[in-house]
Amino acid sequence: MNTRTALPLTASLAGLIAALAPVECRAIEPLDTFSARIGGYVTDFDTQVRADGETRGGTNVDLQRDLGLDDRNTVAFLGVTWRPFDNHEFGLSYYQDDADATRRITRTIEFDGTTYEADSTVRASVDLDAYDLYYVWWAANNERWALGPRFGLVWYGMRLGLSMELDSQGNTIDGAISETVDADLPAPSIGGSWRWAPAEQWRFSADVGYFSANVDDVDADITFGRIGVEWFPWERAGISLDYTRRRIEADADGSDFAGNLEFIDSGLRLGLTYRF
Repeated sequence: MNTRTALPLTASLAGLIAALAPVECRAIEPLDTFSARIGGYVTDFDTQVRADGETRGGTNVDLQRDLGLDDRNTVAFLGVTWRPFDNHEFGLSYYQDDADATRRITRTIEFDGTTYEADSTVRASVDLDAYDLYYVWWAANNERWALGPRFGLVWYGMRLGLSMELDSQGNTIDGAISETVDADLPAPSIGGSWRWAPAEQWRFSADVGYFSANVDDVDADITFGRIGVEWFPWERAGISLDYTRRRIEADADGSDFAGNLEFIDSGLRLGLTYRF
C-alpha cells in the first residue's frame, strides 16, 4: 500500500470514526481490550546488502547511494491489538513498501553471482512486506499505568532485483542480464512495554527490545525501539502518533539468499484508532 492508498484510506476512516464515536469522553485507561488502527507510515530506510553467488562473494551495495533507490516513502499500515485476559496482550500490524530506480553505476558490482560492470546502466527494484507480531505480559497493571515484558517478532519478506539495461559501452541489454533474490528475514526481540494515561484524553507508550541469535539460517542482531502518544477526543476513537526504529544486521546462508544485510527501518506513523 503506497501513498495513493494511504491518504484516501485514512481520510475515509476518519469520517467513519467521527460518525460512530460518542461525543462524550471518559478517562482513557492505560490498556484496551481491543483496538484497530489504520494510518500512514512515513518510512526511512537505510539498506546495505551483499548477495553472494554459489562460487564467489558479492559486493556490499548501498541501495540508496549506489543504485538510487528512494529511502523515504509514505505507505499505509494496519494494526490490531487484543487483550483476552487482564494481563496478556497480543498485537499484529502489517505494511508493504516498494521502490525502483534506473541508474548508471560508478563501480563494478557482483550481485548473486552476476557481474554488473562500472558505467553500465542498471534497473534496481525492492519489494518489502512486513508483519509485526508481539505479546506483552502486563506484570504491573495499574489504574493509570502498566508495565511488562514484551516478546516481538517482525517478519520481513524482501525481494531484491537487479537487471542491466545498457552495458558499459552503451549497448542495449534490455534486462537480459538480471538476478533476483528473495530474503525472508525474521527479526525477533525481547524487551519491555510501558503505557501511561496521565489525563482523561491522553495516553503515552514506549516499547524496547533486543535479540541476537541464529534463527532459520539467519545469524542476526536486532535492536528495536518505539515511543508514541495518543489523543482521544472521543471515548472510543482517537489519533495516534509514534516514532519507530528497528536495526537489523544479519548474515544469511539459505537456499534463497546467501549474504549479508544491514537494514534500518524507521519513521513516523500517524494513525486513527478505534478502541474498546
